[in-house]
This record gives sequence, structure tokens and C-alpha cells, in this order.
Amino acid sequence: MYSFLGKIAAIILKVFSKITVKNLDNLPKDTGFIIACNHIGWVDIVGLGVALLPRQIHFMAKKELFKRKPVAKFLTSLNAFPVDRKNPGTSSIKTPVKLLKEGNIVGIFPSGTRNDHAPIKRGAVTIANLAKVPIVPCAYSGPTNIKDVLKRKKINIIIGEPMTISVKGKEELLQKTDELSKQIHKLETEIISIKK
Repeated sequence: MYSFLGKIAAIILKVFSKITVKNLDNLPKDTGFIIACNHIGWVDIVGLGVALLPRQIHFMAKKELFKRKPVAKFLTSLNAFPVDRKNPGTSSIKTPVKLLKEGNIVGIFPSGTRNDHAPIKRGAVTIANLAKVPIVPCAYSGPTNIKDVLKRKKINIIIGEPMTISVKGKEELLQKTDELSKQIHKLETEIISIKK
């Protein structure tokens, strides 16, 4: 289902929104990794998924979306898995850590909300540290909804250099989280210069 819908989404976005992806070569090829991106609307999820095809991303999604069985089944078929954002616990970490250790890609929006000014959370660094995989910072600019897509608003995606994660204690965790935040912000600034 992921591959099928991914190809359809790729056609739609290429027709209506020209996609420019910079630095695809930065993506690790021999290990699982987290791709951490800013989050400004639901189209960035689709855009990021299309940018990495044929490789597939397993996205974290708020558990409220999985309340209805048909919706839950559909989201699961697209490699999404539920996370309790209000009360994150060990169960929220086990699934992504397992996926990463199996060599998969996990997509995380560290701000946890569709707001490009929201402070990022520690989850991405925590999970990467437990799974012993790198985090690849990424930035998205473009349509946030279907109306923007139909207006042919262009999509720009920049992939940063992988960050090695090996932290001990809360202080180092916060330092790496701050570093990740700065890297994503730097990439967002680069996108602005591309758009000009």
C-alpha cells in the first residue's frame, strides 16, 4: 500500500508542485536512521515520503488518529504507528527502537506540532540513543494543505548531514536536542535562500 500510494502521490505532487530535494546523498545506506523534520502541515509528511522513495519511512502519529478501526488499518498499512504524545512512556519508545534496529527509517517531527516555531522535544534524540542510530536533520518548505498544492506551490526539501548520537545523562541529552534544533533551523534558513 505504501509503495502504491507513494507512486500516486509522487505523480500528483510532480504535476502540481515541483519537488526539489537537496543532498539525498546524506542519507545513510547501511543502517536504520531517524529523519527529523520541521512540521508545518500534513503535506510535509507526504512530500518527505515521496522524496525518499523507493525507501519507506515509518512515521509516528498521534494515537487519537487510530481510534477508528478503518482509519487505524489504513494508517498502519502506510507504516504509521501510534504514539501517546501527552503521556509518552516506554511503549512509545519500543516500537521505533525496534524498527530502527531492524534497519528501517523512522520519521519524527521533533516539534510535535504543525508549527515551525515550536520548540523541539527530546524524543528523537532519546530514541536514536537507545537504538544506536544517527539522526538526519531535514527541512521542508512548501504547501501545507491541498489548496496550496492546487495553487502549484513548490516543495523544497533539504537533507542535512547525519548526527551521531551517543549521550549519557539528561544534560547531554538536552545538548544534543539543542544541536538538532539548530541544525533544522539552519536548513530552514537555507531553504529561504533557495526560494529567493
